[in-house]
Amino acid sequence: MPSSVVANFNYDTAKSVLRVFFVSGSIYDYFRVPEEVYDEMKQSGSKGTFLNLRIKGAYPFKKVK
Repeated sequence: MPSSVVANFNYDTAKSVLRVFFVSGSIYDYFRVPEEVYDEMKQSGSKGTFLNLRIKGAYPFKKVK
């Protein structure tokens, strides 16, 4: 999963929270993300593009770090 923007990400199924670890060191939680969207992100060729097009602006978020 090499990406110039997204270092890693994981998903809490019980809470529907997508946690994204950015290359910059920032960490964000995105809330109420359906598991299907997480699965699509795992399969996407560009994690950063997917994040920008499908996650940002579509789900509430909070900066963790």
